[in-house]
Amino acid sequence: MSTTRKIAGAALAAGVGMSTLAACGGGKKDEGAAASGSPKSKTVTLVSHDSFNVTDSVLKEFEQQSGYTVRVLKSGDAGAALNQEILTKGSPRGDVFFGVDNTLLSRALDNGIFTPYEVKGLADVKPEYVLDKEHRVTPIDSGDICVNYDKAYFADKKIAPPQTLDDLIKPEYKNLLVTENAATSSPGLGFLLASVGKYGDEGWKDYWTKLKANGVEVVDGWEQAYNERFSGSAGGKKAKGDRPLVVSYASSPPAEVLYGEPQPAEAPTGVSTGTCFRQVEFAGLLKGAKNEEGGKALLDFLVGKKFQEDMPLQMFVNPVTKDAQLPELFTKHGVVIEKPETVAPGTIAKNREQWVKAWSSLVVK
Repeated sequence: MSTTRKIAGAALAAGVGMSTLAACGGGKKDEGAAASGSPKSKTVTLVSHDSFNVTDSVLKEFEQQSGYTVRVLKSGDAGAALNQEILTKGSPRGDVFFGVDNTLLSRALDNGIFTPYEVKGLADVKPEYVLDKEHRVTPIDSGDICVNYDKAYFADKKIAPPQTLDDLIKPEYKNLLVTENAATSSPGLGFLLASVGKYGDEGWKDYWTKLKANGVEVVDGWEQAYNERFSGSAGGKKAKGDRPLVVSYASSPPAEVLYGEPQPAEAPTGVSTGTCFRQVEFAGLLKGAKNEEGGKALLDFLVGKKFQEDMPLQMFVNPVTKDAQLPELFTKHGVVIEKPETVAPGTIAKNREQWVKAWSSLVVK
């Protein structure tokens, strides 16, 4: 998952506000250790995409209990961060990598960048998220890419908002949807995969042909789609766009409430629950990690209850452990996606490039 799931503006998208964390190479170190990985170092380095975030007090509690100091190295979006780890295979920039999701998982595993480690809390993780039985990676969070709709638009027009992928090709929704480019955007790719999961390898092209005929608009990325083309509220500010349907996340409505100015009593946006693709995000111990024990301790922390319950309001994702509770903001304003579309990581790995190429030819040409 990328920074696009954070809809409250540039500060959130950059993961700002973490005084004990450092991006792009900075960070706290022991006075007696010059760098992460020296024999006496108590620094453990987490390499991540830009969306990683955690409450200071939660991180400090881990540091105090474990004796390790956490350094976070942020490396752009998920794809860029993974590419860098593949290029530095065997001599990683850190100890743990966080942020590879099920759309890129097979690529990471096939390149052998992780050392197997079974975390202490694995029994608490919901089994449907444990996609690697060799424990090279551990599931940390999940989220759903879904079409969001502008409630006010559909109420004013007295039209029921669409709820399924099939609905989106109906005449009443012509010229209403904006989506991101599947070749350049994580939610754009997720929405393409939702159609693959729903209609299969033979049917998704026909679906997109119909969706294009129904006026779908394609833009480069989430910020342009949500903040510029979507007609709903964007981080508490009225958007400029005229499209009342946008590909975003199931967690966008709670974020709209949290960051609304003034804070609304109800979310101004809704979720079309039959349009979703389930993303699962993983972390793993990097092969060649200089602080392997610290990396294992950090992985244990990431599946622990403290971190799992902290994630929703920090990264707008869902916990993967059985006993973690969602905050009231999520339970009141969010939606539970009962039957999201999924595609096996191996199938994605085998077909992703040709799917994106075919999609681009059909929709963007």
